[in-house]
Amino acid sequence: MSWPATETALVALGEEIVQAGKGAFTGASIAFGELTLIGPADRIGSALTLLRDSFSFQQLIDLTAVDYPDRTQRFDVVYHLLSLTKNLRLRLKVQTDEDIPVHTISGIFPNANWYEREVFDMYGVFFDGHDDLRRILTDYGFHGHPLRKDFPMSGYVELRYDDELKRVVYEPVKSVEYRNWDFLSPWEGADYVLPGDDKAEAK
Repeated sequence: MSWPATETALVALGEEIVQAGKGAFTGASIAFGELTLIGPADRIGSALTLLRDSFSFQQLIDLTAVDYPDRTQRFDVVYHLLSLTKNLRLRLKVQTDEDIPVHTISGIFPNANWYEREVFDMYGVFFDGHDDLRRILTDYGFHGHPLRKDFPMSGYVELRYDDELKRVVYEPVKSVEYRNWDFLSPWEGADYVLPGDDKAEAK
């Protein structure tokens, strides 16, 4: 039997999952036509095992994070699951900070291995029990975590090839030239000639 993806059915499913979780979930809501669950980070393993084994969410399709730097627990770690047999998706969110690790789920969903490495690389979230937690998208000597909201747009260092040394060198970022963004679409009628607009009439 397939779960219909109506809001009423999703609300009922969320209540059933929260009750079955016995503390592994603290709430459920509907967002963007999908069920969203929240829970404590220290119960992530039991939460995902329950969703996989008892509710047929067999596949982890994404694992990412969101940064809210004004919060004490600044990161939401977000897991997206898919039920192939029920044709249904859900997301699970847990919160953590820069220091408290979330336990790895690579033993539950093996494809989480590289997802967790990406979240570590981009956000600096640690995953306890991960057997190979190292950067995956940036260079090994990279400083900082690029998807944090407080990471500077220009970064901390720049990388270039030095023709005299015949190798790649890292240098601290010098002064950054800021642009004056006007965010005005050309179709909204700027009161000046847009750069590169050859069709504009000279005033």
